[in-house]
Amino acid sequence: MGRNTRKRRTPLATKAIAASAALALGGGGLIWANFYASAHESNNNGWNQTKAAGAQVATISCPDVGQKLTNVPYRARTEVNGELANLDSQITDAYQRLATTRDAQTRDASFVQNSILQPLKDRRAAILDRIKLEISRAGGTTPSGLETLASCTGTTVNQTTAGQTGQTGQNNTGQNNTGQPTTGQTNTAQPQTGGQQQNGGQQQAGGQQQNVGGQAGNGPVAADFVDITKVQPNVPAKPQRGGNASNGTFTTRCGVNANKNFNTDNVIVAPGVTNGAHHLHDYVGNQKVNAFSSNNTFLQGGTSCQNRSDLSAYYWPVVRIQDGTQDFDQNKDGGGKEGNVGKILTPVSAQIKYVGSPTSKVVAMPQFLRIITGDAKTTTNGLANANAHWSCTGFENKVQLTQQYPICPQGSKVVRTFAFQSCWDGQNIDSANHRTHVAFADAGGNCQNGFKAIPQLTMRLTYNITPPTIQNGVVKNAYAVDGFPEQLHKAATDHDDFISVTTGGLANRIASCINRGQRCA
Repeated sequence: MGRNTRKRRTPLATKAIAASAALALGGGGLIWANFYASAHESNNNGWNQTKAAGAQVATISCPDVGQKLTNVPYRARTEVNGELANLDSQITDAYQRLATTRDAQTRDASFVQNSILQPLKDRRAAILDRIKLEISRAGGTTPSGLETLASCTGTTVNQTTAGQTGQTGQNNTGQNNTGQPTTGQTNTAQPQTGGQQQNGGQQQAGGQQQNVGGQAGNGPVAADFVDITKVQPNVPAKPQRGGNASNGTFTTRCGVNANKNFNTDNVIVAPGVTNGAHHLHDYVGNQKVNAFSSNNTFLQGGTSCQNRSDLSAYYWPVVRIQDGTQDFDQNKDGGGKEGNVGKILTPVSAQIKYVGSPTSKVVAMPQFLRIITGDAKTTTNGLANANAHWSCTGFENKVQLTQQYPICPQGSKVVRTFAFQSCWDGQNIDSANHRTHVAFADAGGNCQNGFKAIPQLTMRLTYNITPPTIQNGVVKNAYAVDGFPEQLHKAATDHDDFISVTTGGLANRIASCINRGQRCA
């Protein structure tokens, strides 16, 4: 896997601007501010304004090749996964170049196409050729039209703003751990007042714009937040339970990552590739999860769970508060070097619970089953696989947000919930695109296509966060999840990862408890 070694990149900010300079995107675009300056500062005049010159490129949108590869022969998956990781690194590098050449872009309208997008297309085409070769060598058939996925486009901030994408994207229906189905509402952006625009910058007199692009210049923006008290209830009734329902629950207590077990790897999607996630994860449960872990490693990894038979890996992107501070990874890959900045927040609580099916009994999860819920690339992929939900304590049964972060009332905690896929194909612990071996139940709670109901993993994380404020179209003291830099820290990019690892018959005990209708822990 030597070809996956990534070159050392210069930090985004230090390359993007001199300490007292500002580089800008122009009309409607994110404006790059000093890396160490904070969007919460009250004096936002001067260094963070630019003349509007028509909407310019805010980020890069590339087809997600991995989601198209649903039938990769097992013998080819190691090499294909490595090439997919190379594609992610290429996008990260191209986005960095986009962010550090704003002056050139304002002088040359064709700069982005000629100097960034076309070279990126050429490099992607070479990797796609290698992927096709690896699949054919292993006796597989490559998807038709794979070569058409080489081209990337530039996307303006107006096309990426929360609540304004024009995508209905029904999120995957599934019971969250409040007992309410999560159906993926397209959330309304915060009401605007005084004619101010919240689509990436407040429009100023004379064509000027203010920077609302976050502490590292790549989000979040004001429109990514909404006062939860102003959102209409959007949580539908839960599915009707049948006579064969599995009504029990099994709770496992694994802590909140107080011991700060972090890394920026992604062993499911990019095994063997350092920094394959390009953002930082919290880990609870299994304590030896990194890019080079194997099933044998998991069995020897120890656990943070009180139940020592639960060696499962539970991990999610960290949440940071963008208040001008930095954390330990400010100069590291996956951290500040890739636009993930601010103080890392430890959850106040992390509830991990397995629940049953409203229509059937469940079968035990197979050992080493991998599940990813949500999509880290919804800013460019759309909302089809978005499946994280945000709310506030006191509002969870009424409002669940997918495309925006909530501004909670004083005294209310931010709540982040995940309800994983609860149907399994009965054969595979993973699939080439890490999705097709599991599925969500339909609106009635039934598994389709011969899939079997398994205990549904649900997670509820709470955080103490001082409510952000929006003033003149600028969000102050924003918070956001870590993500790929070109994804602009949108709430919809939130996701969660899970590898089922148990000993001592625990998987069977979880299923039996749920099927008997008991409450176990």
